[in-house]
Amino acid sequence: MSVKTADKSGDTAMNNAVLRKTPMISLVVPCFNEESAIKLLYEETLNVLEKGEGITDLEFIFVDDGSKDATLEELRKYAALDSRVRYLSFSRNFGKEAALFAGLSEAAGDFVVTLDADLQDPPSLIPDMLNTVRSNEYDCAATRRVTRKGEPLIRSFFARCFYYLMAKLADVEVVDGARDFRLMSRVYVDAILALKERNRFSKGIFPWIGFKTKWFEYENRERSAGETKWSFWKLVIYAFNGIIAFSSKPLAIASVFGILIFLASLILIAIIVIRKATGHVVNVDGWASTTCIILLTSGIQLFSVGVLGQYIAKTYTEVKHRPHYIIREAS
Repeated sequence: MSVKTADKSGDTAMNNAVLRKTPMISLVVPCFNEESAIKLLYEETLNVLEKGEGITDLEFIFVDDGSKDATLEELRKYAALDSRVRYLSFSRNFGKEAALFAGLSEAAGDFVVTLDADLQDPPSLIPDMLNTVRSNEYDCAATRRVTRKGEPLIRSFFARCFYYLMAKLADVEVVDGARDFRLMSRVYVDAILALKERNRFSKGIFPWIGFKTKWFEYENRERSAGETKWSFWKLVIYAFNGIIAFSSKPLAIASVFGILIFLASLILIAIIVIRKATGHVVNVDGWASTTCIILLTSGIQLFSVGVLGQYIAKTYTEVKHRPHYIIREAS
C-alpha cells in the first residue's frame, strides 16, 4: 500500500494542458458514502457532455473521502470500464474541503468542474457554463440556489442567518445560496492551489482569489440517492470555521463587549459612591440581580476567550504543516 501526501502542485497539470491542442474538461467529484449515486452521476454527465454536446475529451476524478460503504468498489469498477475515470481514496475521512483540494490538485483539464455526487448540482448546466468561460470574458462560472424547497425550515432559516453573518463579518463576499458547483479556467484553478492553508473554506477562497465570475441560478434539487452527510451540528461548525477563516471581526466584537462592560461598571461604581456620600442607605437586597450581572459578564468573558481560542487553535493547526490528506489508494 503506497501512501501519498498533498504536497503536489498544479504545475504538471498546467504543462499537460498547454501541450494539448483541444480543450479538456476535468470533473472533480468528492464522495463520502455515495455508492448508490456514482452510477447515476456518471451516466447523466456523459449523456449531457458526450452524447448531448459531443465532448469526449474529459476525465472524471472521484475522491473517496474515507467512505464506509462500497463507494471505493464502485470507483474501481468504473475506472476499469472507462479509462477517463480516475479515483483517489483517502486513508480516512478528511472532509469535503480536503477532497476538493485533492481533486483540483490531480485535475489535468483546461477547464475544471467541481460538483457533488448526489446530482443536486445539475450537469445540464455545464455546457452553458463552459461556453461562458471559453469566451474568455469570465474565468469562472459559479452556481447558486435560488430556492430551498424540500429543505427543513429550521435548516433554511439558519442557512440564511449564516449568509447574513458572513455578509456582515467576512472580509470577502459570500453569495447567498452559493454552491461548490463551479466550472473554472486553468488559471483560476492554479490560483486556488496556490493557497496552501489547511483550514480551508472554499466559499471564502473562491471570492478571495478574485477573477471575473458569472453566476448561474437554479432551483433546489433533491438528492438522487443516499442521505445527506451534513448534520445540523456539522453545518454550524462549518459556518463558524468559515467566519473565523475570513474575518477578524469576532475578536473586535469581543473587545467591544469588554469595553462596554468596563464602562458600565465605572458608571455603577460612581452611582454607589455618590449615593453613599449623600447619605443614602445602601440596600443590601438585590443579590438576585447581582448574580445575574455576574453570570452575564462571566458568560461574555468565556465567549471572548473561546473566540480567541479558536484563532489560536487554527494557527496551531497551520504551523504543524501536516498534509491536507493521505491517499491510501489511487487508480
